[in-house]
Amino acid sequence: MKFRFLTSGESHGCCLNAIIEGVPANIEFNENFINNELSRRRRGYGRGERMQIESDEIIVKSGVRLGYTTGAPICLEIQNRDYEKWTIPMSAKKQDLSDEEIAIKIKEKEITKVRPGHADFAGAVKYDQKDVRNILERSSARETAARVAVGAVAKMILQQFGIQIFSHVMQIGKVQSASYNREIGVNEFISKVNDSPVFCFNREAEELMKREIDEAKNYGTTLGGKVEVICSNLPVGLGSFVHWDRKLDGKLAQAVMSINAVKSVEIGDAAKAAECFGSDFQDEIFFENGKFARKTNNAGGIEGGMTNGEDVVVRAVMKPIPTMKEPLNSVDLSSKQPYPAHFERSDVCAVPACAVVAEAMCAIVILDEMLQKFGGDSIQECKSNFENYKRYTEKI
Repeated sequence: MKFRFLTSGESHGCCLNAIIEGVPANIEFNENFINNELSRRRRGYGRGERMQIESDEIIVKSGVRLGYTTGAPICLEIQNRDYEKWTIPMSAKKQDLSDEEIAIKIKEKEITKVRPGHADFAGAVKYDQKDVRNILERSSARETAARVAVGAVAKMILQQFGIQIFSHVMQIGKVQSASYNREIGVNEFISKVNDSPVFCFNREAEELMKREIDEAKNYGTTLGGKVEVICSNLPVGLGSFVHWDRKLDGKLAQAVMSINAVKSVEIGDAAKAAECFGSDFQDEIFFENGKFARKTNNAGGIEGGMTNGEDVVVRAVMKPIPTMKEPLNSVDLSSKQPYPAHFERSDVCAVPACAVVAEAMCAIVILDEMLQKFGGDSIQECKSNFENYKRYTEKI
C-alpha cells in the first residue's frame, strides 16, 4: 500500500483541496486534531495579516463515514475566507472585459514586476504568462495549509503505532538555540515549544529571536532560520539500501526541500560530519539490558538509507521570504524597465510555520514507509503486521 496525495487551489482562490489515497479503513478520524495542526501553522511571531483572516478548518468531502475511514480516497477542503474580496479577479469563469468595472478589478490585481527570490520570473517564462498573478497564486506558501492537513492525517495514523513527530525552531536570524535533547521528555518538550510564540524551547533565545524579528520589521525586510523535526519511536528497517530512490534520507530530504523557501536539508549532525574524524562522528553500538543501544545520534537515526532505531532527526534552513516592504531592484516584464519588486501582503518571519509544515512532510514520508512495510486494507491488519515484525526484531 502506498500513501500519496495531491493538492489544488490558489492563495486567493475559493479554496484549497487535498486528495489522499492509501489510508487504511477503520481509523477514527479526528477533525479537531487536524484543525489544531492547521492552527499551529497560522501561529508564530512575525506572521502577517493574512493569518488573522483565515480560520483554516477542514471540510471532509469523502473517504470518511460516521467518523471512521472507509479505505476510499479522502478529499479535504480548506476554504479561503479572503476569496470574498477576490471573486472577480480570481474567477474561474471567463469575464466580460468590456465591462469597465470588471476590467478595473482584474487590472488592479495584475502583476508584472517580478520579485527576486520568488517563482515569479522563472514561472512566467516557463508557462508563458504575461500576468505574474497566475504564477504567484499557486506558488504561494498558502498551499502548505493543504499539506499540513495531509500531514495531520499521517500523524493521526502514526499514533496508532506509537510514533510521534514534533519540531522546534533552532535559529532565527543570528539567534540560535540547541538541538533537541533526548534526556528531556517528549511531551514536556512539545508542550514548551507549543507555548512559545517562535516555537523555541529555550526561553532566553525566544526573546532574542523576537527582537530580531522586530528589527527586521522596522527595516522593511524579512528573516529566515533553521528548524528541526524529530521522528520518535520508529522501528528499525524503514527505507532501503538496495536502490537510490528507496533510501529514506533521500525521500525525507526531497519532501522537506519541497517546502517554500527551504534551501537546505540535513539529517542529524550533517554539518559536524564535514569537520571531525570518523571516530568522533559514528554512533557506537552497544547491547545493554537485552537490546541494542546508542549513546549518540549523529547519524540522525538513519544509516544506509534505513532507520536504525534511534530518533530520525531532520533539519531544514529556510531563507528569508522574498516579499519585502522595502523591495529589491527588479524589472517590469511588460515594459522591461527597472522597477522595485512587487510587494504582496506577506510575513516578516514564517520560520515557526515552516517547522509545522516540515513536520507534516516528514509524517507523510514516514507513514508511506510504514504502510509499504506493514500495509493492509484495514488498520487492524496493519497493526497485526507491525506487531509480528516487532516480535521478530525483539528476538535478534
